[in-house]
Amino acid sequence: MIHLGQLNTLEILRETPPGLFLGDEEGNEILLPNKYVPASFEIGDKLSVFAYLDSHERPVTTTLKPYMKVNEFGLLRVTALSDYGAFLDWGLEKDLFVPFKEQARDMQEGKWYVVYCYLDEETNRLVASSKTNKFLSNEELTVERFDEVDLMVSRFTDLGVEMIINQKHKGLVYQDEIYRDLKLGEKLKGVVKKIREDNKIDLSLQHIGYKNIEPSAQVVLDALQRNGGSLPLHDKSDPETIKERLNMSKKSFKKAIGSLYKQQQIVIKSDGIELK
Repeated sequence: MIHLGQLNTLEILRETPPGLFLGDEEGNEILLPNKYVPASFEIGDKLSVFAYLDSHERPVTTTLKPYMKVNEFGLLRVTALSDYGAFLDWGLEKDLFVPFKEQARDMQEGKWYVVYCYLDEETNRLVASSKTNKFLSNEELTVERFDEVDLMVSRFTDLGVEMIINQKHKGLVYQDEIYRDLKLGEKLKGVVKKIREDNKIDLSLQHIGYKNIEPSAQVVLDALQRNGGSLPLHDKSDPETIKERLNMSKKSFKKAIGSLYKQQQIVIKSDGIELK
C-alpha cells in the first residue's frame, strides 16, 4: 500500500512523458513527476519517495523531504492566507493547508506555529491543525519515571513550558527549572521527573542520568516518595537510625544524598532532606 504523508520505498515500473510510474508489492501505482526523476535510473530500481496530493488533488510522489510527515508535530511558517484557512511551508511544492476550524487562534502570515499533520478521512487530504492538545493523550502513558524522552516546545505558560513528549503525550517543565532560553518548536531531550496521580507529567531538562542512578540514591528517592517528600535524616543522623530506616550504612547514605543534591533533586536542611 502506498501511504500518503509518508516516505515509501517503491519500484520504478515504467517511464512515461509525465515522469516515472512507481509501484508497490500490491500492484498500486503512483507518478513521480519529471522534475524529481533522478539523472540515472533503471527500470526495477527502488526509490524512497514522499507521497502526497499535488495542486490538482492527484496522488504523486517527490524526492523532496518534507519538514514533517503525517501524524507528527512540527513548527511551520504561514506563507499565505485564504478565505478557507492558512497555508504552511513544509518543504514541498504544494503548501500544507490549515482549515479555519483547525486553528487554535487565527493564524497570521509570516508567523510560526506548532501544528499536527493528519490525513482527513472525509476528503483524503493531508491537512494540519494548531489545536495540538486534541492529538495528545495522557490517558494511557507509554513512559515511566526516569525515562529519557524526546521533547518539543509547544507552549509557554506562567507555570513553565509545556512540552510534547515522544509525539504522544504532554508534560511541563517548571519555570524555576529552566536555565536557558527555549524556542517554540525546539526539539530536545529530557527526563520524566514525576508522574502525578492524574497522569500529568513533570519533566526535567537536566541530563542527570536517572536510569543510571546509584542504588543507594534510588533507595533514598523511593523513601522520600513514600513519606510525602521528606525524611528526618541528614548527614549528622545516628548511623543506627539510618540503618533502621533505610537499611544502609551512614557512609552510603551520605554518598547518596550528596549525589541527589548535586543532581538538584533534593534540598538538605538542618532537620532532614526534602524532594526539590
